[in-house]
Amino acid sequence: MSLDSKTPSGPLAAKWDKHKFDLKLVNPANKRKFDVIVVGSGLAGASAAASLAELGYKVKCFCFQDSPRRAHSIAAQGGINAAKNYQNDGDSVYRLFYDTIKGGDFRSREANVYRLAQVSGNIIDQCVAQGVPFAREYGGLLANRSFGGAQVSRTFYARGQTGQQLLLGAYQALCRQIGLGTVQMFPRTEMLDLVVIDGAAKGIVVRDLITGEISSHAGDAVVLATGGYGNVFFLSTNAKGCNVTATWRAYKKGAFFANPCYTQIHPTCIPVSGQHQSKLTLMSESLRNDGRVWVPKRKEDCSKPPGSIPDAARDYFLERKYPSFGNLAPRDISSRSAKEVCDEGRGVGPGGLGVYLDFADSIKRLSVNVVRERYGNLFDMYEKITGENAYEVPMRIYPAVHYTMGGSWVDYNLMSNLPGLFVVGEANFSDHGANRLGASALMQGLADGYFVLPYTIGHYFASSKPAKVAPSHAEFKKAEENIRQFTNRLLSVKGKRTPTSLHRELGKLLWEKCGMARNEVGLKEALKRIPELRQEFWKNINVTGENGELNQALEYAGRVADFMEFAELLCLDALERRESCGGHFREEFQTPDGEAKRDDENFAYVAAWEYQGADKPPVMHKESLVYEEVHMSTRSYK
Repeated sequence: MSLDSKTPSGPLAAKWDKHKFDLKLVNPANKRKFDVIVVGSGLAGASAAASLAELGYKVKCFCFQDSPRRAHSIAAQGGINAAKNYQNDGDSVYRLFYDTIKGGDFRSREANVYRLAQVSGNIIDQCVAQGVPFAREYGGLLANRSFGGAQVSRTFYARGQTGQQLLLGAYQALCRQIGLGTVQMFPRTEMLDLVVIDGAAKGIVVRDLITGEISSHAGDAVVLATGGYGNVFFLSTNAKGCNVTATWRAYKKGAFFANPCYTQIHPTCIPVSGQHQSKLTLMSESLRNDGRVWVPKRKEDCSKPPGSIPDAARDYFLERKYPSFGNLAPRDISSRSAKEVCDEGRGVGPGGLGVYLDFADSIKRLSVNVVRERYGNLFDMYEKITGENAYEVPMRIYPAVHYTMGGSWVDYNLMSNLPGLFVVGEANFSDHGANRLGASALMQGLADGYFVLPYTIGHYFASSKPAKVAPSHAEFKKAEENIRQFTNRLLSVKGKRTPTSLHRELGKLLWEKCGMARNEVGLKEALKRIPELRQEFWKNINVTGENGELNQALEYAGRVADFMEFAELLCLDALERRESCGGHFREEFQTPDGEAKRDDENFAYVAAWEYQGADKPPVMHKESLVYEEVHMSTRSYK
């Protein structure tokens, strides 16, 4: 099957403007005739729902949290990128575009990335108008700081709470529409299936998490804004509720899943402290602006207090290996470098799985008050978790799963191969290639919701004129019955293992075989073990409680069931991609100095997987990556 990305023709810088003009429009009166379902209320979902309702569409928005404010976007700390060039340091739309393409190791769609850079400035204007309290310089101008993979300062921030403040801005826009009656909000409601009629997405089946009621909602289009699948690894920086269920069940209804092996390991997280942990905590990449990453040069010094180790006995390994970018090397490279020194036996802390992030030089240069002003809430969070004062001793950090670049395949209009199904934000694959640069997730989520989807969804309505369906349609009833059977099956096993124990075992397997480093032998071992683990799940799971009530064990078990299936596709994709690129590091394919070695001749494509049925291997479709503007070169941050 040929995948049509619907990328417009013409010069790269003119594609989006030309495309907006070429898109068919829906007049204001007719917009009220269309119903749009938005699943997810994070930055992408809230901005999409608010913008579409402002245009006149009738919107239903669903989230499994008790409030849209609790979407995982709230956890983003460090900032949001935009090509404003306020610092007059050489930034531009083109430089942001190129940094993003290069950061993704030349595995993203060129036109999508350029559009992202183009609209980035509009996002800042929008958020300032909403009252988002971005940091400002003494004179009142918006402040910027640097993030990984860039040599300019283009990141706008609100201390270490940028995601929270941006989400509150989108949330107030959403609340305005809820108050006007143009958005109907469904909190505590989880999407459990996509309904496809005559080849097009026509609605969803959901479960009320308070009462257990299964119900259907029909619409002219469905927008998935449900985030990433990092929790398949069990331990990640994601909120515990984050899952793959919406995009996975859309995949099982025919929506292609693209590049699942592209997972991001973030270099600055608080290290694992024991088996009791259910998640990990991020320490913002922004800390690497003023913190220096190091380990002792000698193994014998690893157990010593860090303050007793003289500067000459320290290995500032990022500064040594990547002098041009230093501590702000991209996440994939920085994570592998941290793993490398720990594998050499020079890691610090319990188990030797940690490196130091040291602020002593910055405190001496800037003062404690300046460092506290920039990162105070992050230092407080670190102290609450570890009991250590990072103003006095270095932080200990280690890489952890943080973000997923893979997701539902979408075209330039953000529509999947299923007509009427749009996927935005982290849930799609489109903008970050094999590695996302820091501070670009918030940029993509808001770009998709505020400035792309409102144009492209109208074109779908105007050009396809979708037929109306009702929730009483037979396909909705069939989907509802399937969900009831699935739920009853989970509750009826009555085995001896909890969903948590099975999920932890799956996550450990994936981390070891398909984590920061992968190889053919390990991936094949994982592909052999995952079906056995899935069989164990359905034979021995124990889900307590009943269906017709608040039952978090049941919610969790359903999500773990999807992870048990999805993990196999993730490993298969990693096995089939016989190259190293970005966060996908195959040990067989590396340069003599240990860097990722791409194979542009054979793997310059998007792998979009099509579901073939239970226990049948999926089919891979390829979208060739054609670069008109940039030349695919070997990434170097040295």
